[in-house]
Amino acid sequence: MSNDHAAKRLDLADTRSFHQAGSGPVRRQRLGAYTQTVLADLWDAATQPYGNRTADGIALAAVGSLGRGDAGPLSDYDLILVHDGRTVGAGDVAAIAESIWYPLWDNGIRLDHSVRTLGECRTVASGDLSAAIGMLDIEWIAGDPVLVAGVRHGIAHDWRSNARTRLPEVIESLRARHDRHGNLASSLEPDIKEGRGGLRDMTVLRALAGAWLADRPHGDVDEAYARLLDVRDALHVATGRGREKLHLEDQDAVAALLGRPDSDSLLVTVADSGRRISHALEETLRRAGQSQRARVLRVGPRRPILNPLGYGLYEHDGEVVLGPNHRSTQPDHLLLMRAARAAARSRIPLSPTTIDNLSRDLAPLPTPWPTEVRDAFLDLLATGPGLVQVWETLDLAGIIDQWIPEWKAVRSRPQRNSVHRFTVDRHLIETVVQAYERRADVARPDVLLLSALLHDIGKIAGVLDHAAEGAPVAATIARRIGLGDREVADLELLVREHLTLIDLATRRDPRDPATVAALTKAVDDRLDLFEQLRALTEADALAAGPKAWTGWRSGLVNELSDQVRGALTARPTLEPEEDPATEIVTDAMPSLQMGEPYVRVESTPGGAQILIADRDRLGLFADSAGLLAATGVVVRAARVRTIDGVAVNTWQIESPFGDLPAEHDLVRGLSQLASGDSSPLRALERRRRAPFPLGSPPPRATVVPGASDTATVVEVRCPDRPGLLRDIGLAFTKAGMAVRSAHVATYAGQTLDTFYVTAADGRPLEPPAAAALIGSVIDAMQA
Repeated sequence: MSNDHAAKRLDLADTRSFHQAGSGPVRRQRLGAYTQTVLADLWDAATQPYGNRTADGIALAAVGSLGRGDAGPLSDYDLILVHDGRTVGAGDVAAIAESIWYPLWDNGIRLDHSVRTLGECRTVASGDLSAAIGMLDIEWIAGDPVLVAGVRHGIAHDWRSNARTRLPEVIESLRARHDRHGNLASSLEPDIKEGRGGLRDMTVLRALAGAWLADRPHGDVDEAYARLLDVRDALHVATGRGREKLHLEDQDAVAALLGRPDSDSLLVTVADSGRRISHALEETLRRAGQSQRARVLRVGPRRPILNPLGYGLYEHDGEVVLGPNHRSTQPDHLLLMRAARAAARSRIPLSPTTIDNLSRDLAPLPTPWPTEVRDAFLDLLATGPGLVQVWETLDLAGIIDQWIPEWKAVRSRPQRNSVHRFTVDRHLIETVVQAYERRADVARPDVLLLSALLHDIGKIAGVLDHAAEGAPVAATIARRIGLGDREVADLELLVREHLTLIDLATRRDPRDPATVAALTKAVDDRLDLFEQLRALTEADALAAGPKAWTGWRSGLVNELSDQVRGALTARPTLEPEEDPATEIVTDAMPSLQMGEPYVRVESTPGGAQILIADRDRLGLFADSAGLLAATGVVVRAARVRTIDGVAVNTWQIESPFGDLPAEHDLVRGLSQLASGDSSPLRALERRRRAPFPLGSPPPRATVVPGASDTATVVEVRCPDRPGLLRDIGLAFTKAGMAVRSAHVATYAGQTLDTFYVTAADGRPLEPPAAAALIGSVIDAMQA
């Protein structure tokens, strides 16, 4: 390096003015312009000895953040000296390069540099994915602009030509990087650049759009990227180093520079920004994959393949979409919840277009919510692991805020606790997923799932006892959603006491009567409520992370639970108060006298209520349930009772796939089934083989002792499926048992059915017969 070049020093004092205000796009623009001036001056000094020989065929260019114009105060300089390999000799090219690199090094600037021809640039890009993506942002600084434009166009052309074959490489690279650097949405020390949802993901997002495989989202994602740049800039200024990882000890200073009230608020910003970038990247990758498949499969004109999901929704190319007859559908909370439920159950995403069509200008929901909307929301919670992705999509679209305004306070909120691996909102959703796995352990899975969703809703800034703070908030939400007073009270207790079981088990002697008494008092001496608390406790701990549910903790909770179960006794299941249904029997009598069943279908906002009255006979319940299932309807609840030899069945149903069943079709079908003709059930045989959802608990059937003096009470819990009630009814029929009354309900995808059955002589079953019946019912549910 010549003395003249060594004397060319950068005046770093001039850069201090760019560091004073913590961050911002204006400062980045000024800093970029200043850097360009400095590098241009270095170029002039380096090429001056060669005169006009350097006017063509050689140039200085920037890539990466410097090329994009969004470099931070202490970001690396990523420079390329491009030459054509002919105009300037190799020795002169090397001398020019050294005259630029050395002054930068002398001033402590981190430098990534290279000297390449156009052909070498394209060769490197073809073999190095990171280099290819970086060179898409190449920007001229000084020298021959035509040469740099040639590199830009060549790299872009190669990228577009090979993008489809390189897409798997992009996906694998993202997975490996995210595994190494974690997720901005859940890390207490996020890597702003390399983490999932970080700055580099935005670069990949732009590169995918530049490949012409798919357009990318704009608006919110661009704002999120700008916020992360602001955080990165403030981190550089606060630490005086070009760091990209936001360490705990730096967060207060960075928050102060950005005008944030505290470091928690800063992490909320980082997490929310990371979520939006990550979601946009996933969506764009999905679109790119669809584009790739479309090209491979395109032979001629093709109609889209639509797999029906019910309610006018379809699966198309791995997404849930509205069908062709629903293009003019108005924004609708109910259909939106059903679409989200279909997506979560199928573990596929919601189409962005569908979300936009169903959520734009949504009218506020009334208070309380309509029954069918409440049921659809609870069904959404009962979708298992698929809920995580769908809830994230709804949340980023602003829909969750409309359903639960209190969600804003916990969104992206960090948890500074070593046992927690997620932000508060994500932890709540993970708890719902864990509760889904335990829903068969409780009498009201809907209350369990909702308490899982809301148990930490009080974990907001400035609150010391989040359980006490959150309990009335959860009750308010439950009341707004439309739960009954009993369920609201149970939910409020579960949220208030959700830490009680784990605290007593780990801090007190589980075998001490005082410990047991404290816990039984907390659940109002109710075994059913304790089982809810037990399931919630385990779901909460498993969702927090492996440190929260160790073998030691699990053992202590199980030990205390056994003690509490011994101290509490289950309340008997009382037979529902008999409804005389005089009006129904009176209306049905003319049909019954003619030997025909009586059927009445009454439309409701969520579907219909179907009344069926017929002369009581063995197998009538199974036939009625099977016939309804064959029409494709979904039974939400049912009530069966016998009045003066007339069986009166009331069914609350939804019809996902079309019109409501016609009264005359049901009458004809019941008459055929009564005569031994099973042809009305052929459609059911095609539908009933659908397997239980993944992770479903095994079916259960038990006799409830002491629940009735005149009948044997059988309680059934099972994941709902087409034809389930018919199969249970057939088990009773084959055993020669009569269903005197039944109370059927589906809570969040889980049936909880109570049947009062008698032997042929009208008496309760003897123990051997009851045991055999239970085995038959379980076998029928698993068929």
